[in-house]
Amino acid sequence: MKYIIILLIAVFVFPACNPGAKVGDEPEKIITNVEGKGLQIELEFRKGKSHSHPILAIWLETENGKYIQTLYVSESIAKGVFKHGDASSGRWLPGPVRRPSALPYWARKRNVQEDDGLYVPKQETAIPDAYTGPTPKDNFDLKSRSDQTINSPFKVMLEINQSFDYNEFWTTTRFANDRHYSASAQPSLIYESEIIDPKNLQDKYYMKVIGHGHFNGSNGKLFPDLSGHTTALEIVKSLVVRIRL
Repeated sequence: MKYIIILLIAVFVFPACNPGAKVGDEPEKIITNVEGKGLQIELEFRKGKSHSHPILAIWLETENGKYIQTLYVSESIAKGVFKHGDASSGRWLPGPVRRPSALPYWARKRNVQEDDGLYVPKQETAIPDAYTGPTPKDNFDLKSRSDQTINSPFKVMLEINQSFDYNEFWTTTRFANDRHYSASAQPSLIYESEIIDPKNLQDKYYMKVIGHGHFNGSNGKLFPDLSGHTTALEIVKSLVVRIRL
């Protein structure tokens, strides 16, 4: 009898003490724009099997595709500084990098052009801290608010990009002399939620992929042909939006 009790204790206690145990792992909680006066918007991000430190932006658009505001954007893009941005000392250190190919669809929707002609923020014009933070390393739940009350139908958008994820179509030699392409490989993917009507809210809204951004960020067009994308389509497993009044 004593042996059975000890065995049961071992079964229930030791997995809980194992720092590598995956059972019960909680998604990272990200909270942005706490001073917003509008709707509370929650997004549940669950990663796919090819997820590996992608950068992303989440924003709102009208039903007809007009940009409303950003809810969250990865800190490296928001501040114009990347963790491995400066190798001048012989080792990688944080430094300023201009990456128009990272999130070109969001950048052009935001439509803020810098003095160098690009549409991604610089250190001097960084996006406020209220809308940004470190890139999540795993599953996460975002809780944010719109700046103002939204009364008309709208949708939640997400753009995501994972550096250097080449494949047989987007190869290392396809645009060999294009430094902006070389840092991106498979172009960014854009996801869109179902239309959200604030006057007739549903329990949840699912997001689906609708296309990709430009391979080097030279324009903000949406390209619906995803036949050349492979592992990039496995960065995201599911995206679910919920709205709270």
